[in-house]
Amino acid sequence: MRTLLRGVALGLLLGVGAVGVQANEASLPRLYVIGDSISMQYGPYLEQNLAGTMHYARKTGEEEAALDQPAPHNGNGGDSARVLAFLQAKAAAGGIDADVLLLNCGLHDIKTDPDTGSKQVPLAAYRDNLEAIVALVARLDLELIWVRTTPCDERVHNKPGKSFFRFAADAVAYNDAADAIMAAKGVPSIDLHGFTSRLGDDLYKDHVHFPPAICEKQAAYIAGYLAHWRQSGQTPE
Repeated sequence: MRTLLRGVALGLLLGVGAVGVQANEASLPRLYVIGDSISMQYGPYLEQNLAGTMHYARKTGEEEAALDQPAPHNGNGGDSARVLAFLQAKAAAGGIDADVLLLNCGLHDIKTDPDTGSKQVPLAAYRDNLEAIVALVARLDLELIWVRTTPCDERVHNKPGKSFFRFAADAVAYNDAADAIMAAKGVPSIDLHGFTSRLGDDLYKDHVHFPPAICEKQAAYIAGYLAHWRQSGQTPE
């Protein structure tokens, strides 16, 4: 519980323009977000929390379309293969106008065919994609911060007739794989999975998405993490 409260407090106290670095707008660090629909839902709250301390931007559908990326052009990061393809296209087009890349992929990778059990992106391919993503981001001269994939409620998710299933154990396994890669490469990670899991029993508005009250807490936690990281050069415990 102390970890939970500390994370939220950091977000509320440090993330909302109170980090003591009220520099002029032009000198503020620039954050760029690539992530799944979870990031799209906490994104507006994160942008509010970072006002006055970091510029906020994220992948958009318009960018995807301009880069001739496959549809859908909805700004969702998608699976690790789609993230890698998008970053490769951005690199070819001149890169990303940012200082820090906040990145997540995993929920789409673990989509499971109910009949065959095959994953949208098998675990070995997920590892390969993340390795390639980390190497590419380094060449783009961006500071990379990884966000661990949030949990899912498989009891609600995996109903007969669904076109794909998700399993909580797969989210853990794919997070473990990402943890190992990010640790080996010295990439800091935000444990949004663990943080969200500790927010209580009434987490979901469906099988995988969260209501606004939870999204606000997620954004505060991430903002606090970023504020601590900026101030100290260290990641909070």
